[in-house]
Amino acid sequence: MKLDVRLVDPLDALHAAREPARGAAAFRVGLVVPQSGPLGLTGPSALDGALLAAHEVNARGGVRGRPLELVLVDGGGAPGPVAAEVRSLLAAGALDALAGCHTSDVHRAVETVAAGRVAYVFTPPHEGGSRRPGVLCTGIDPVGQIGSAVTELTARHRLRRWALIGNDYIWPRSVHRAAARLVAASGARVVLERRVPFGGVERQVEPLLDGLREAGADAVLLSLIGRDLVLFNRALRRSGLDRRLVRLSGALEENGLLAIGGDDTGTLYAAMPSFATLAEEPRQSLGERHRALCGPWAPVLDAYAVGLYEGLHLLASLAARCALDPYGLRRAAGPLGRSVHLARAEGPGFSVLA
Repeated sequence: MKLDVRLVDPLDALHAAREPARGAAAFRVGLVVPQSGPLGLTGPSALDGALLAAHEVNARGGVRGRPLELVLVDGGGAPGPVAAEVRSLLAAGALDALAGCHTSDVHRAVETVAAGRVAYVFTPPHEGGSRRPGVLCTGIDPVGQIGSAVTELTARHRLRRWALIGNDYIWPRSVHRAAARLVAASGARVVLERRVPFGGVERQVEPLLDGLREAGADAVLLSLIGRDLVLFNRALRRSGLDRRLVRLSGALEENGLLAIGGDDTGTLYAAMPSFATLAEEPRQSLGERHRALCGPWAPVLDAYAVGLYEGLHLLASLAARCALDPYGLRRAAGPLGRSVHLARAEGPGFSVLA
């Protein structure tokens, strides 16, 4: 079996837009996915999730009879350049819709150029707040994501002193504000907060570890992402702090867990809708279809892959119902919520706790 979907380079999409006969038949979705940068290690999985969804849409006849094609935009760069590339594609009429799985600062920049022009579905956990017309977030906000996890872990492990460590951009800032309230409501307190720039963990790891020791933290909420999250968990293991600290992450998924070599401490938790938290039947079915189409050595499916898989199906469904008018997206879809389960790392995988 072969994937029935075309992955288009942005330059090819621009050329096709200038020659209507070449590109008019396709329904083109700009796929803004990190191929580099902080979340680059999740890019291959996310791309596979999108390709699988597009294949399934095309197998059912496409979008109103038009084959769904994906225009791959590297969402791993700085917000300005990523948004500029999306703007040029939109200005040329090269895109019919957008789907994204990237950092929230990139999301806010892309939202600015996409709003009111095409439908734009953003699938990861996000920072909350309002969105512009035609923009839909299918992920979850910080309170929904970590609220029950902070409460449950504080009670389960009798935690009293939380630390908050994350990257320095819009999502971790929002997560930390929510966490401070949730920790206080659980009868504990925040004894340390640190935010580091993308790529900053490697340079600042020793001061971060010293800060945890000096603060006497017994738990740490990690809103680090991608490579920074991997490097910090590796540093915790080398220092032995991984055995003493309860760790809760809002961005730990299968690729990140594999990159740290798994975990056997019993105190590393993820509050993210990972592939492991899907119900058994859809998880098994999706995994089998992925292996059949992409081969046994394809990237592991993770939360980002599942989010984009569902987001592409959502776009196709909405296009069939309302011609994907960007102002009709919110009316047709309504507010979407995603239940998040607390999962515990066990070796190279997760077990679902609640």
